This record gives sequence, structure tokens and C-alpha cells, in this order.
Amino acid sequence: MTDPGKNFEDTPLSRAEYIAGLVHLYRGEVYRATQWRLRLDTTTNWSILSVMALVTFSLGEPGHSHAAVLVGMALVHTFLHIEARRYRYFMVWQHRVRVMERNFYGPIISRDLQSPSALWGQRVADDLLRPRFPITKRQAVRGRLIRNYWPLFGVLLLTWLLKLGLHPALPGAPFWQQMALGALPFWVAPALIACEYLYLLWIWLAPSHHAVKVDELDDELDGLSGPPH
Repeated sequence: MTDPGKNFEDTPLSRAEYIAGLVHLYRGEVYRATQWRLRLDTTTNWSILSVMALVTFSLGEPGHSHAAVLVGMALVHTFLHIEARRYRYFMVWQHRVRVMERNFYGPIISRDLQSPSALWGQRVADDLLRPRFPITKRQAVRGRLIRNYWPLFGVLLLTWLLKLGLHPALPGAPFWQQMALGALPFWVAPALIACEYLYLLWIWLAPSHHAVKVDELDDELDGLSGPPH
């Protein structure tokens, strides 16, 4: 029978109990990382299908307005930020998984029981007690932009230019007059597009910490933790 005078905190864990608990934690973190990874694929698929539909719609009929392409840019911009948010959550679980793989499973498989990272168990425990995003929102947006979204924005910009050239709303008028949106002056559409693409260029090129890989993040944190034990 269990001694009623003892509680969980007063009873040290055995090696087998520690390993069993870590194995179950690892399996749970892998499952959550996998689920968030699938959500990333879903958002990317939405974006690709939306761009394909808008390109077909815009260039399919001369009477269709180029405003549809502008709507498509706003839609893909929204998907980009939704996917960046999901990517930040994915990185929470994925980082824990990689810390355990590098410092627990890796040494076991290599038969070298010295963990390469310092205080890795405490790091995982602190993250479980006080969860935080390993990367910033801007790093997440930049990562997804470079990974998946810049070709989509490129296709939309090319489609807009082709629409104005192939299907002019005012035949014989100068090219710049074709950019008008109904009663709105001609400069509104290019101004909106310029703001969007300047924002994307800033996300991509402005000085900042680049979107880090989980291994690089782990190495960076090692430098703050002291020598490995």
C-alpha cells in the first residue's frame, strides 16, 4: 500500500518512470506538431486554389474587371497571415520535439549519453509551464512568404498586368487610364498594389532576425544556458 504520509513531490521518480513519462510526452508533442503541420498545408491549398480561380476568372472574359485581381491579392494576403499564425503554433510543438530528439533520443541511439545541449530538460519544463512562441510574428510571415507565397503574389501581379494589356476597359486609351476602377481615379489601384508589394518586400529584406530553424534556435538557446552537462 502507498504510504499516506507521502505525496508525489516527496517520492523521487525511478529511471523507468522518467523514461516512460518522457516517451509519452514526446508522442503527444509529435501528434500536436503533425496536426498543426497539416493546417499549414490546408491554408496553402486554399491560396493556390484561390489564385487559380481568380486568374481563370480575370483572363477568361474581356468584360471582367481587373478589380478581381486586387481582391485576390487581399485574399492571399489574409491567407498568408493565417498561415503565419499557424506556423508559430506549429513551432511551439516542433521545437519541443527537436529538443527531445537531439538531447534524449539522439544520445541513446548513438550510445553516447552525454546530451549536446545544456539544461534541456529544464528548458522543456519551463516551456510547458510558461509556453511561448519561439519565433516572432514577422519571422513567421517571412518564413511562409519565402516558402510558399511569393510565387502566388508574382502570379497575381502578372495577371493584373496582362488583364490591363489584353482586355483594356477603354480601347485606344493610354495604359494608365485602364487602371481606373469605376468612378475611382486611375491611381488608386496601382497605389494599393504598391503598398502591398512594398510591405512584402520589407518583410523579406528589412534587417531582422531571419526565421530560424528549430536546430538553430536550440543552438542559440544553448549559448544562454552555460556549458553542456
